[in-house]
Amino acid sequence: MARRHRRGGPLHRALEALYSRYDSREYADSDPIAFLYRYADPLDREIVALVASSLAFGGVRQIAGSIAKALAPMGTSPRRYLLDAGGRRLRRDCAGFRHRWADGADLAALLEGAGEAIRAHGSLGECFLAGLDPEEADVVPALERFAATLRSAGRGAGESLVPDPCRRSACKRLNLMLRWMVRSDHIDPGGWDRVPRSKLVVPLDRHMHRFGLRLGLIDRGQADLRAARELTAAFRAMEPEDPVRYDFALTRLGIRRDDDREALLARLEIPGVAKAAEEN
Repeated sequence: MARRHRRGGPLHRALEALYSRYDSREYADSDPIAFLYRYADPLDREIVALVASSLAFGGVRQIAGSIAKALAPMGTSPRRYLLDAGGRRLRRDCAGFRHRWADGADLAALLEGAGEAIRAHGSLGECFLAGLDPEEADVVPALERFAATLRSAGRGAGESLVPDPCRRSACKRLNLMLRWMVRSDHIDPGGWDRVPRSKLVVPLDRHMHRFGLRLGLIDRGQADLRAARELTAAFRAMEPEDPVRYDFALTRLGIRRDDDREALLARLEIPGVAKAAEEN
């Protein structure tokens, strides 16, 4: 049975120490989020966040290369590019693009959907807010509406790049985009200030899923939406207003191969995390 850890308890203190350790952009150099740092305007940044999170699958170098290629035609203002570009130009600019199973047609459809959503609502942030019900417990229902809008506006919007939360996948990439745009610290640049951090859901990948199991925070063996919500609830018990606070720091343990990692884990005294990190 999953354990609940209280605010101020041993695990919470250890996670806070881990957060402090990794709350610096020097650790984000190989992460897709680094592309967002190049854009000061949230109206440009939200488009970069959608593209970067949608392509955040596969190897680190492959992801970075694909994001760079997707953003290249947009120049210094992705927003202006999307407002000016029609479907024909998008398909031309995306021709030859491929990221694993996603091709240029998928990317063009995603961008066309984003452009239409911006024209209709003023921004992607306003589009998301239009589907956000304050009475709902988390952002998942709003993500379902947001994804449906992108797919509808883009006449299909490359469903391989815009997952459907209704199918109960963890929707790691969409939740990752929300973390980037809603939170604001040294890692997450923010921009969507009207979306409550308290309603965010952990972007559950294999690293976070294994850590959740090893720490006894979740029971579910399948890394799906139910597991993501279960892990979020465990973090919310320690950080009610910021349940995805530790996402970046914990995933660094699985991704990075720092020489001091084992010493760091020993100092933090987080039970089971060292073994989980070794298995990732």
